[in-house]
Amino acid sequence: MKKDFSPLNLVRKLASRRPHVAAMATCALCLALLSCSVSYKFNGASIDYSKTKTIEIADFPIRASYVWGPMASIFNNQLKDLYANHTRLIQVRRNGDMKIEGEITRYEQRNKSVSSEGYSSQTELSMTVNVRFTNNAKHTEDFERQFTASATYDNTQTLNAVQEELVTQMVEEITDQIFNATVANW
Repeated sequence: MKKDFSPLNLVRKLASRRPHVAAMATCALCLALLSCSVSYKFNGASIDYSKTKTIEIADFPIRASYVWGPMASIFNNQLKDLYANHTRLIQVRRNGDMKIEGEITRYEQRNKSVSSEGYSSQTELSMTVNVRFTNNAKHTEDFERQFTASATYDNTQTLNAVQEELVTQMVEEITDQIFNATVANW
C-alpha cells in the first residue's frame, strides 16, 4: 500500500492524535501558502519587480535661503542608500523605470519656546524637500510633493554643536517619508 505524505494528510493524522499540534500545523501550512502570494516585504517595499527593475535618483540641490554645506551630500547619500538597502532596484543615471528628483527648498530655525525670563529657551530647526516622483510603469502613481521634518534643541547649545546630529535625524525622517510615498504605497 502506498503511503500519502501530503501536507493535508499529515495534518489529518496529527488532528486525530493531538488537536493542539494539528492547529499549529494548520496555521503554519496556511502561512506558507499565503506567503507565496503576498508582495509586501518586511522592509515595507511593494514593488512589482517584473515591471520595475531600475530607479533613477537625481542629486537634490539646496535651494533654501539658509545653507549648511554638508546637508545636500548627507541627504543624497541617505536617499540612495535607503533604496539600495531596502529594494532590489538597480540605480541608473538616466531612463529609470522610476525617477526621483527634486530640491531642498527650506532649511530654517525659529524660536520654539520662551523661558519664564522672556528669553527663547528652545529653537526648532526644520527642513523641507520638494520631490518629483515618476513611475514609468504606472503613471497614476506620479506626484510632486513636499516632505518636512523638524528637530528641537535647547538654546544652551549652539547650532554648530548640534547641527550635524539634527540634520541627520531630519534627513532620515524625510527619506523614510519619501520611501514610503514612492515604493511602500502607504
